[in-house]
Amino acid sequence: MVKHIVCVLVLAILLTFTPSAQSSAEIEESQSLIVEVDGDPHAYKEFIEKYHPFIEVLQVYDTLFTGLAVRGKAHQLEKIETEDFVRKSYPVQTYQATAENSVEFLKQGAFFQSEAGSEYTGKGVKVGVIDTGIDYTHPDLAASYQGGFDVVDLDDDPMETQVDQGMPTIHGSHVAGIIAARGKMKGVAPEAELYGYRALGPGGMGTSVQVIAALEKAVKDGMDIINMSLGSSVNGPDWPTSAAVNQAIEKGVSVVVANGNEGPENWTVGSPATSDKAISVGASTPPMTTPSLYDQLHDKTIDLNLFMGSVPWDLEKKYPIVHRKLENGKIEDARGRIVLIERGTVPFADKARAAEKAGAEAVVIYNNEKGSFAGSIDDGNEPIAIPVVSVSEKDGQWLKKNAAVKETWLETNYQKEQDLMAPFSSRGPVTVNWEIKPEIVAPGAAITSTVPGGYQELQGTSMAAPHVAGGLALVKQAHPDWSHEQLKGALLTTALPVNDEKGNRYDPIVQGMGRMRIDAAINTDTILFNPLISFGKIEERKQTGTYELLVENISDRPQEFRFDIPKQQRGLRWELPKAVTVEAGEKKEIPITLSVTNTMLENGIHQGWLTLQRDSGEEAYRLPYLFVVNEAEYPKAMGIEFAIKPFTDDQYQYRMYLPEGAEKLTIDLYNPSTLRYDRTILELQNQEPGLVEGVLEKRNIGKKGQYLANIIIKTDKEHQYSYPTTLQIE
Repeated sequence: MVKHIVCVLVLAILLTFTPSAQSSAEIEESQSLIVEVDGDPHAYKEFIEKYHPFIEVLQVYDTLFTGLAVRGKAHQLEKIETEDFVRKSYPVQTYQATAENSVEFLKQGAFFQSEAGSEYTGKGVKVGVIDTGIDYTHPDLAASYQGGFDVVDLDDDPMETQVDQGMPTIHGSHVAGIIAARGKMKGVAPEAELYGYRALGPGGMGTSVQVIAALEKAVKDGMDIINMSLGSSVNGPDWPTSAAVNQAIEKGVSVVVANGNEGPENWTVGSPATSDKAISVGASTPPMTTPSLYDQLHDKTIDLNLFMGSVPWDLEKKYPIVHRKLENGKIEDARGRIVLIERGTVPFADKARAAEKAGAEAVVIYNNEKGSFAGSIDDGNEPIAIPVVSVSEKDGQWLKKNAAVKETWLETNYQKEQDLMAPFSSRGPVTVNWEIKPEIVAPGAAITSTVPGGYQELQGTSMAAPHVAGGLALVKQAHPDWSHEQLKGALLTTALPVNDEKGNRYDPIVQGMGRMRIDAAINTDTILFNPLISFGKIEERKQTGTYELLVENISDRPQEFRFDIPKQQRGLRWELPKAVTVEAGEKKEIPITLSVTNTMLENGIHQGWLTLQRDSGEEAYRLPYLFVVNEAEYPKAMGIEFAIKPFTDDQYQYRMYLPEGAEKLTIDLYNPSTLRYDRTILELQNQEPGLVEGVLEKRNIGKKGQYLANIIIKTDKEHQYSYPTTLQIE
């Protein structure tokens, strides 16, 4: 399977030259940036203050990575970059900012209605939100907000991006409201102490260095819990942001991360959700009503996925559907109709506004490639007053062929549902270590929360993660002495496995342990520390592995555990203990042994469930397991970056992640018009798994222009993979 990977081009500093009597150095505006250094950053701070007095050192980072935040004019910063202690400056992987009914849903039941349960509000728990900032002036956030830091502008004002600063943002405020809103809307933990760390700037974009710097600041500020509703496309456990999250957790902080919105394909989880210590969260549905279009003539139902920023689909009668194209910014002959339009290069919001101006009742945008997709029509401009939804390419083509061509009148059906997995929620497993992600799920579809100026409905795992962060704050309040491992274990142990519409349990890599149950986590008397079981990659003909499940009995009486006998499967042989007793207050490992004959199994992911019974059926725990046989269809190159090296005009930097390494790596350039081979600009041999990075001299790359680049990864003599992308040579 070939994945198209987009190169991220990062311009470090933009210089504007204006004719004037003043020198260019005098009219340069100050710039701020973060540099990574080798060695003691405090010593280099003193060095800069002594030998570069016109450069201001704003922050020192020494906890999760070693670096300095500095401010100065571009020609001054260029001199800093040449110092030996400054690590090579690479453009870094871009990160993107991947409510009340859902909160009530998670807190339903007798416990939270009781006097004892109502006391759990998150009081005294510090929760940091690493995101686009927080609108701390919002009446529902002002009482909970306690402070924070802006890593983008390097000051202590983490306000959302405003209109005059670029594309405005709302994402962090929405996330913050789910956690700790205290006003008209109530978050999961309304009395938690809320801190904002702005790592993503205009348009919700930022770099891995900014994310890591924000994470370090939050750790130093003493956060108990950190929420990261952001992610990248790199599926690897040792990508820098994942490693930084692990380090933060080792210092006693709990970190909750959104799993990503690239579902429903497998292997789509991205860093930092690939951290093996973080709590990675997928998105399920709260109690909600979902619309679908129904063609009575063909007895055909088409499920609709609401765009983020859209008004609800609430059509109450039949309307004709027509297929239209956007021509010269306009859509013709759409009044009183549902407009079907293909996804393309024009922004979703522009298509929707054109249809609205043409009098359309609603807009259905169908995918231009296989599968479903999620999108947003919130572009900071005038809101769109008609509903806008997406459908898959298959459904869109069916509508175009069978309904739109005849202007068939379609009715809308509505179905009430809950605890279904959202199709956009990214799936695991993680490459390299083959761990199951997500580990837990929470409501992430159609979530209303706080945004600057009011409230808005958004969807994504970005909305699911803060539900878990808020739930974790309640568990932390109930058990202030518990470690991160105990807090995480309690949430996972008590999660509820969820089923699809037909009653079939979703796969482990879709839901992990299932949907969070806060009350059960607070009141549990058993903790399973590592209940998601991975036996890794099976490459030998016959291979046996043993997984040690760590169990803690936190009750005051002995507990006995035994496994149900798994269903017999060809090529698998389980060895499970008959019965294990764990005394009160004791921790014990329970061995789970699996023997695999891989010649009897297909290549790829194999997964399923084991049932662990406690005390003769008093409690039953469904434990997901996974292993990978030989080869699997995941990208062999991710996070590809190619850009001019900052402060130079004669060098290019490249960076990519290779989960399996490469016997040979080649980048070939082709003419984008004729597709004829032009030249090879990079060839590397025997690359180890992980991050590959380096510098190319501009004079050796060849003539400038836009090219089609083909990245070729040869993992061994029998396997070669190609990843095409566009590349610009300046």
